Formats: sequence, structure tokens, C-alpha cells
Amino acid sequence: MSALLGLGDMLAGRFGERWIAHEAGRAQFMAAEGHHAAGMPDVVAQPRTIEDVQMLMAAAHAAGVPVVPLGVGTSLEGNAGAVAGAVSVDLSGMNRVLEVAPEDLLCVVEPGVTREALNEELRATGLFFPIDPGANATLGGMISTRASGTNAVRYGTMRENVLGLRVVLPDGTLIRTGSRARKSAAGYDLTHLFAGSEGTLGLIVEASVRLHGIPEAVLAGSWGFDSLDGAVQTVIETIQSGVPVARMELLDPVAIRACNAYAGLTLAEQPTLFVELHGSPRGVAEQREMLSAIGAEHGGGALTISADRDEQRRLWRARHAALPAARAMVTDAVTWSTDICVPISKLAGAISGARAAIDAAGLLAPILGHVGDGNYHVFFVLRRDDAAGWAKARAVNEELIDYALSVGGTCTGEHGIGIGKRGALVREHGADAVALMRRIKAAIDPAGLMNPGKIFAEE
Repeated sequence: MSALLGLGDMLAGRFGERWIAHEAGRAQFMAAEGHHAAGMPDVVAQPRTIEDVQMLMAAAHAAGVPVVPLGVGTSLEGNAGAVAGAVSVDLSGMNRVLEVAPEDLLCVVEPGVTREALNEELRATGLFFPIDPGANATLGGMISTRASGTNAVRYGTMRENVLGLRVVLPDGTLIRTGSRARKSAAGYDLTHLFAGSEGTLGLIVEASVRLHGIPEAVLAGSWGFDSLDGAVQTVIETIQSGVPVARMELLDPVAIRACNAYAGLTLAEQPTLFVELHGSPRGVAEQREMLSAIGAEHGGGALTISADRDEQRRLWRARHAALPAARAMVTDAVTWSTDICVPISKLAGAISGARAAIDAAGLLAPILGHVGDGNYHVFFVLRRDDAAGWAKARAVNEELIDYALSVGGTCTGEHGIGIGKRGALVREHGADAVALMRRIKAAIDPAGLMNPGKIFAEE
């Protein structure tokens, strides 16, 4: 704490009221969407410029004070949780769109720009940024966890949509990675080293990201199925057939029940796909015909789909609210959202196995997710004092991860490792590969000051 006090004295002149040390101010930065216990930061700094960040990082490095980056708190694995003795750096105030280059299909943003604010800024250009993790996350946070979301099946994840970064290293050095070109073979790929590093290597202070044209026609709607297997098989065959769907989301009957109650929908409580198609009017009509034919072979009912934007927004608002909808199913509940991704050919086994494991454990847990790219989520709905329920959820979670790894999948498609999946990281990559990751971190952050305790368990 004395190091933090000294750091505050050193930076007081530059940060002023943006150096928050009083309890009431710090308490505002405890909230997070995940189920992990939220600690109160010892101090919060709010930079507004790259020079602010450089000065802060250099001073923290000299004082041996750890640094934890913050966005808007939407991470689900404790990725941005406070660390004792650290300064939490709130980057949400660095929220400018610095440049839009329509001719190059890219824009340059500060890390605190949220995806909704960016798309509002882009509205008049005919372009949009497609990565949609559900929450109105910051771009910096989305890059740090290689976020994905509902549009990933067509537009990819953050990994495919980040062209370059400016990053402040632990000692305050500013570097630039990548370029504005669509591809490069120049040296190590530092852009994608920092993307997904969860703030353990440096602070992202600027990003160049890809933009895409707003589609001429959009159709979206819901599609009920007789069985969970039929819905999943429809997804698999659709992707394997090359139908260019933009979004393909699965909600099981429990998830539909939650969304009906929370968002005022009136859908039948059955396995349901939420689908969105992008393209020309003729193209989306052809996609609809192909989808209907595939689904009919697997017990799909009528594909209820519409071009009405208000209806589409209502549907996707309900999908994005699935997490609080699940939480609302039980009074004073907590939701634990786990995130698994498997090869598309293994999706049916993964989801049917998940449903069987949940039911056998006697847990309340909707299954839903971005199944168009093999990514699904389980929302365990638990009371904080239900020790037996938490133990069962942990066991089921480990079972889901084990299955994913056994078929060549991953323990996390988009939430990252944080503190929640540090053990699973070793199971997925092996001790030697994780040891290499540790050596890379040690080379960039030899004092171990960047977001300590995240990604890697204590040795």
C-alpha cells in the first residue's frame, strides 16, 4: 500500500480527480458479469491519453506496482478482477473514434470505444463493425479476450478483425504492431500476440479494426424443432453445406422459458434456432429456401423470419439478455456462464452430452450459444449458499471441458482464461506449451506486474 501511496503522490499533478483512492469511488469498479468474487481495487487511475498511460506505466514499473486494465466489466472469467496492491486502470474514458477510412474498410479507435458507440458513429458510412459478444463491451476488452459473438459464423472473431495495435509495454514504452494492409509477412505477428493476452503483456491504447458493408437485405427470425438433436444437426448440415448464414444461435427449452419470461416473448418452449441472413434480396431468399429444406429433414417447424427491423431488434435484444434472464429464474441467484467450443462435426455430441450431464446433476442450466461456429454456453443458475449445487456445477463444467478437449476443441471460445480456467489451459495445451507462454510473458513483463494471477496459476 505504501508503494501505491507513493505512486499517487508522483502522479497526482497529472491525474488529479482521475486518481481515485477513496472507498466510495473505488467501489464503483467492483461490478463484473462473472460469478467470481468481486474485489475492490486499492486505487483506480483513469487515463485520457496515450501519454497518461505511458507516464502511469513507467511510474508503476519503477515503483513495482502491479497494473490491472479495466473496461466496462463485462468479462466472465475474472479477467479484469482487482488485485491487492495494484492500480486498476480504467480505460473506458479513452473512447474516441480516431479515424474512419471507408475506402480501406477500416477504422482506428481508442480502447474505451464500445461496439454500440462505434456502430452509431459508422451509421452514415454504410459500414459496420460486426463482432457482437452480446454485452456492450469495449473494443479494448474485446481484443484482450479475442471476443466472438453472434455474427462470428460469417464475419469471424476479433482475431480476424484486428489489423494493428498501439500498445504501452510495462515500462511505458509505446510500440505499434501490424499495419493498415490486409496482410503482412513482416516479422513475428505481435498483433495477435497481444490480442487474447488479457492485459498480461501491456495496455492496448489504440486499435485498427476491419469494417464490413451493411448488407442490402437482412432477414431474421426463430425456428422451433422437435428435438435438440434435430436443431443441432440442422446447424451442422447448414455450415457443412456452405450456406452463408450471418447468425445461427441455439436456445434450448430452458433458455426459451427464461427469455419468454424476461423479454416478453411467446415462443414455444422447445429447442429453437435464432437465425439471421445477410445479402442481396435474391441472396437471402435463396439462403432461406436452403435452410428450410435442411431443417425440414431434422424436425424443424416453420422458419418464422422477417425483414422488419423492429421485430429483429426485439428478437436479438431477448437473445442478448439471456444471461440476466437465466439469473432471474431463481430469486437472488448467481449465474456461472461457461464457454466451450468444438469442431462443428462434434457439436451434436457436445450439446447432447452437456444436457445429459446437467440433468443427471439435477441442476438448472440453460444451454445456448453461437453454435454456427461450434461455440455453446451453459448458464448454471445457482444460489450463493448452495455449496452442493456449486460442487455439482464445477464437476459438470470439468466434464464439458474434458469432452471438448478429447475431440480437438477448446476450453473457451471467447471468454478467455482469466482466473476461472487456468487449470484447463494446461490440460488443453500441455505443460511445455504453457511454460513457453510464461517465458514470453517474462520476456515482456519480467517483474510480473501486468494483470498478475490471470491466465497462469501460481507456480
